[in-house]
Amino acid sequence: MLAEVLAALAPRDGAILLDGTFGGGGYSAAILSSAACTLYAVDRDPDAIARGASLVARFPGRLHLVEGRFGDMHALMADRGVAALDGVVLDLGVSSYQIDEADRGFSLRADGPLDMRMERSGPSAADLVNTLPERELADLLWELGEERHSRRIARKIVAARGDAPFETTLQLAEAIHMVMPRDPSGMDSATRSFQALRLRVNDELGEVERGLEAAMGLLAPGGRLVVVSFHSLEDRIVKRFMRDAAGRAPGASRFDPASLLHAQKPAGFRLLTNTALRPSSAETDTNPRARSARLRAIERLAA
Repeated sequence: MLAEVLAALAPRDGAILLDGTFGGGGYSAAILSSAACTLYAVDRDPDAIARGASLVARFPGRLHLVEGRFGDMHALMADRGVAALDGVVLDLGVSSYQIDEADRGFSLRADGPLDMRMERSGPSAADLVNTLPERELADLLWELGEERHSRRIARKIVAARGDAPFETTLQLAEAIHMVMPRDPSGMDSATRSFQALRLRVNDELGEVERGLEAAMGLLAPGGRLVVVSFHSLEDRIVKRFMRDAAGRAPGASRFDPASLLHAQKPAGFRLLTNTALRPSSAETDTNPRARSARLRAIERLAA
């Protein structure tokens, strides 16, 4: 949704912007090409930062790569003397580079180590699969993967790891396939389980909440926040944060005076998207991974 992101972000000459999920640098390159702005590009994946060297050379003095989490953008920007931003874009989830590199352990179609760590540090997906108690594992798959068959899958995993620990992505996928019915949509039946493990390994939903709070606090008057999410758990968080910031909280109850006082607070933001924007059919035809994308945007009002 590159065209839609640029339209919502509206980069201008002299602006200071932040791309909180640099990834392959696609958004960053497009933003820098559209206006004579300064861009800070953040990514927690050291491989992404290393890949960005050629883009820094292409936009000397205008692109600044920052290794870290976008949830920490307030501190990251303070360290660089930046007190306010004219725009922030967040493209949530895992990048195509991470999916396509089998050794990162994100893909369930190419065999690789059962890793899934964006920062290459901390507990891996294999650590979770091989150590979590059955009930905790089932709850994880249900809560973060919205997997209806979570208990069946957890039971199979615990039984299988008793013979040998899980070490690779295909080893786990095959175990899940053994107890799962074929999905009528054609989606791989292990997809939701892999999603749940990835979200937990990287604390992605917690990072989304921290990132939204930090971004809204950093936006200058007229500054815009644009977020692209790829599944319902992320989108619900984004929708709630933006709705509340724009004063669109659910209607107050006449039986709750506190809620009436809350409803009367003036909003400091306005929604740029009343409902989530979706990719065009032309884009999904050429890029099937974009099918589940949802874009939401908000703007800080002038003081």
